[in-house]
Amino acid sequence: MSGMGSPASLGEARALLAEFPVVDGHNDLPWALREQVRYDLGARDITGDQSAHLHTDIPRLRAGGVGAQFWSVYVRADLPDAVPATLEQIDCVRRLLERYPEDLAPALTAADMEAARGQGRIASLMGAEGGHSIANSLGTLRGLYDLGVRYLTLTHNFNVAWADSATDEPGVGGLSAFGREVVREMNRLGMLVDLSHVAATTMRDALDTTSAPVIFSHSSARAVCDHPRNIPDDVLERLPANGGVAMVTFVPKFVLQAAVDWTAAADDNMRAHGFHHLDTTADAMAVHRAFEEAHPRPVATVSTVADHLDHMREAAGIDHLGIGGDYDGTAFTPDGLNDVSGYPNLIAELLDRGWSRTDLAKLTWRNAVRVLGAAEDVARDLRATRAPSHATLESLDG
Repeated sequence: MSGMGSPASLGEARALLAEFPVVDGHNDLPWALREQVRYDLGARDITGDQSAHLHTDIPRLRAGGVGAQFWSVYVRADLPDAVPATLEQIDCVRRLLERYPEDLAPALTAADMEAARGQGRIASLMGAEGGHSIANSLGTLRGLYDLGVRYLTLTHNFNVAWADSATDEPGVGGLSAFGREVVREMNRLGMLVDLSHVAATTMRDALDTTSAPVIFSHSSARAVCDHPRNIPDDVLERLPANGGVAMVTFVPKFVLQAAVDWTAAADDNMRAHGFHHLDTTADAMAVHRAFEEAHPRPVATVSTVADHLDHMREAAGIDHLGIGGDYDGTAFTPDGLNDVSGYPNLIAELLDRGWSRTDLAKLTWRNAVRVLGAAEDVARDLRATRAPSHATLESLDG
């Protein structure tokens, strides 16, 4: 069973989401629009059905009960021009807001999120995915904040000079001195520190440094699925003291152990045939397709994701959970969570598992809004006593 809840629970889930819609921590629609149509928004009009091309369009956001979305302004870490590419992503989000004002509401604050909910619009915020987007510059960090970016994921898949990634070899052992200064400056601004993608050492260093709640915009539980992108229990257990929120993700290779193991075997097979595991040339893909035909890809389900939430609730508590699907940032999705219309299936499954309406309102809406508001409160106090930092990578890390 894929665990999509009973019909009665599905109706109850939709009613709950009408009042307390989903705040989703991470959606890569802007990058998909860059890759597919080079930001020609007319070529992917999201007021219509874009299911042939995208996980995301406005009708499916509405069907999914999404009330606020952090749009990722992600750019690849290997781009030589990461900062202007990030500015293009921000421009894409701004043009989406201009194009669809009846559905998408610009949001910078927790109060903006609540106002959008009252208007029946989808509060639209931005998060930058990877410290490479600030090019080791606190001035650039401030510039992104001024343009509306409300979280920064400290790394993506590769280390930056001042922070270690979960999926790279250890570099500085967590956060360097400059990395800790980045966290402190984010606290002063009111920009959320996002610890998805970072090494566990970086998570712990950030929690030791921050004076504001952190988020994990799209990460699941390491104890349930042993992938380095996920959150260890000792880190989840620190969230109550910090006030932060861990937003469960749906990516099968992060939530289903069989998918982790399958991906490792597929990568090994590619290397055995002389290809890099990320090679997408015709010859490499032929090798990959042959492997997949012989060894079918494991399929995650709604139950798979609910298992993570059950565990994360035990470790961190109901006040510290959220949702970050990573739609349009993954090629594969769980059965029942195929696109942004699927959130009611997850809520129905949790209802059938005994989660209360109060619990679910925290998961979908209240926790994420609270954490942004708390970061704003910390920033208000810090700005009264601390000037903008002019530290550099060289001055602090040598």
